[in-house]
Amino acid sequence: METKLVFLFYYLSIVMCYYCGKLVHAIELPKYRVIKSESDFEIRFYNESSWMLAPVVSGTSFEQSTKTGFHRLYQYIHGANLNSTKLAYTAPVLTSIPSSTSIEDRYIVRMYLSSNFEGKLPPQANPELKLQVEKWKTQNIAVRKFSGFAKDDNIKKEIEGLLGSLKKYLNGSYAKMFEDKRSYIIAQYNSSSINYGRLNEVWITV
Repeated sequence: METKLVFLFYYLSIVMCYYCGKLVHAIELPKYRVIKSESDFEIRFYNESSWMLAPVVSGTSFEQSTKTGFHRLYQYIHGANLNSTKLAYTAPVLTSIPSSTSIEDRYIVRMYLSSNFEGKLPPQANPELKLQVEKWKTQNIAVRKFSGFAKDDNIKKEIEGLLGSLKKYLNGSYAKMFEDKRSYIIAQYNSSSINYGRLNEVWITV
C-alpha cells in the first residue's frame, strides 16, 4: 500500500508539472526571441510591449509588495476600470527590486497588457488603484530561470547567480554593462495556488 501511495504521489506531481507548463503557454506572454542560450541563462530580444504598473511604497518585503501590487492589478483586470471591462490574464507578473529603502525607490509590480492594446490605450484604471501604463521599447534581457516560490530568502541568491553567469560569459563588458543598474526584476508565471512545476525568472536588462 505504501509503495502504491508513493507512486501515486509522484505520478500526480508529474501530471501537475505538465499541466502547469501547458497553462503558462496558454496565457499570452510578451513576444521575444532568444539570441543567446547557455546552460544557466539566456539573453532574449523583447519586442515593444505595454505594462500596467502598481508602485508599492518601499520598506515592505518583496513578498508583501508583490501581493499588495498584484491585488490592485487583479482588481483592474476584473473590471475596476472606467469601462468596467474585464481583461484576460497574461503572464508574467513582474516585481522590480529597489536598490534602497528610500521613499523614492519603490517596489514596482507590473502586469503585461495584451497585444490587443498595441497602438491604443487600455481601459483607464479606477483612480484609487493608483496604476500607470508603461511602454517598453525593444530591449535585450538576460534571464535566469528558477523553480518553486519566489521569496525574500531566495531571490537574492538567484540574482547573484545570474550576475555570476553574466560575469563568466561576458567577461570585460560586465562591469560597464551593469554599473548604472538600480534594480532587478523577478518574473513570476504561476498563480499562488500552483505548488508544482512553478516557473520564475530573474530579469536584467543588458
